Amino acid sequence: MFTVPSGKYQLKSLHEEIALFDRKLAHLQKYEAFATEAERGTAAGKLSAKRNLLVRKAQQMIDEGIEFDEVERPKSLREESDGETTGEASISAAESATWSVVALRSSSEPSPYLGTSLDSEHGLQAYKKNKAKRKTA
Repeated sequence: MFTVPSGKYQLKSLHEEIALFDRKLAHLQKYEAFATEAERGTAAGKLSAKRNLLVRKAQQMIDEGIEFDEVERPKSLREESDGETTGEASISAAESATWSVVALRSSSEPSPYLGTSLDSEHGLQAYKKNKAKRKTA
């Protein structure tokens, strides 16, 4: 039977996967469209559960004494430099932040490209008007 060796490169890969799940959760909370907030919560819960498994495995490897650079850790798992914060506290803070984030629709936020050549809002509004005219005609 083949087992994956536990080493610093495995730990680095786990940290990269945790960072990926952090980005997926942030994207889900901010940009994904769901019919209800309950569906959003369910999807976030599934991603969070997968992320928590990776965090536990990474913490287990760290507890076993596998060396790593603090720079390689995801931002959500890094310890505060000015205080004595453990990785567990950082994890719980990241989880609570994930659940407390209220998803805002993009229409309520101003575009970062407003007033530049990349601003597509005017073109989008014109397209919607033309489409509505075609449907009524």
